[in-house]
Amino acid sequence: MEAGLFYILFGEDDFSLKEALTKIKEGLGDEAMVATNTTALQGQNTTPEQVIATCDTVPFLATKRLVIVEGLLGLFEQRDKVKRAPKHKDSSWLSLKGYVDGMPESTVLVLIDGKLKKSNPLLKELAPQATVKEFKPPFIPPKGIGKGDQLYNWMQTRADKSGGSISPAAARLLANLIGSNLWLLSSEIDKLCLYTLGRTIEENDVELLVAEAREFTVFAMIDAILEQRSAAATKLLHRLEDGGAAPPYLLFMITRQFRLVIQAKHLLSQRRRTAEIGHSLGLASEYALQKTVAQAKAHSMKRLENIYRNLLDTDISIKTGRFKGDKGELALDLLIGELCAEPS
Repeated sequence: MEAGLFYILFGEDDFSLKEALTKIKEGLGDEAMVATNTTALQGQNTTPEQVIATCDTVPFLATKRLVIVEGLLGLFEQRDKVKRAPKHKDSSWLSLKGYVDGMPESTVLVLIDGKLKKSNPLLKELAPQATVKEFKPPFIPPKGIGKGDQLYNWMQTRADKSGGSISPAAARLLANLIGSNLWLLSSEIDKLCLYTLGRTIEENDVELLVAEAREFTVFAMIDAILEQRSAAATKLLHRLEDGGAAPPYLLFMITRQFRLVIQAKHLLSQRRRTAEIGHSLGLASEYALQKTVAQAKAHSMKRLENIYRNLLDTDISIKTGRFKGDKGELALDLLIGELCAEPS
């Protein structure tokens, strides 16, 4: 008699991992009966005996029983770079190695986990008897994604599933905004496909609908200010205004970013690492962190502080009524011109 199926699915890309688990479930037959015959166990709260007993249970009115054990392999990870004993020392789990060869044909056993080292002792013992798949986040090249890149192909496939398609420029912008988080990318692509109704998703669609796009444009505008590209900075400012951003909000966003750049500059002078800077500034977005650090490295503290004082002066002028009503936009236009003229 053939043994049951045994899978090990692990890695940081939990979106693709969950999709793989869904495909396994879909291959087992009727959805309702699969759900009835599925048992999910947490590795830290179960024993080898419980897992084996569950796997030995005959499926109810179905041909297959699915047993999912989550987080078991992670218990055997070494704690740090120093070779210490794994967090979990129970060698009785090695009994699974001898069990799976004779596991009932009706059983499908799946171990799922996060990132694991290849040196994980339980993984090394069980891998030869399992179908093993590691899920790594898609790589984003420094130049940004383009046709043929892994993430671009994934985005095209996702858009196709939702009845649409996405241009290379739109895909590149979306990846710059969100990174390789497939849960967020999937959600945004679904939303964009619903909005575009079958036509190709373009860059302006992303700018209009994706929340992070406004922050991205602010970064681009600040780059233009620091590089003294007045026309480009003004164009980006007007794009934000046309998108519905009010002058006080825009001034707040610009001022906030320059404050972060100054703080990053100060931390860099203390030889802090990029990750430490991100933690200190509360920047969860990798893109925002990298842009802020790059802007801090490229410009002098004196210039950054002069620009920041100019921003505060404009804020006071608007709040004290010097620029009333729609004159707030004029105040920002004048401000951009002054900031771009600030000596480098």
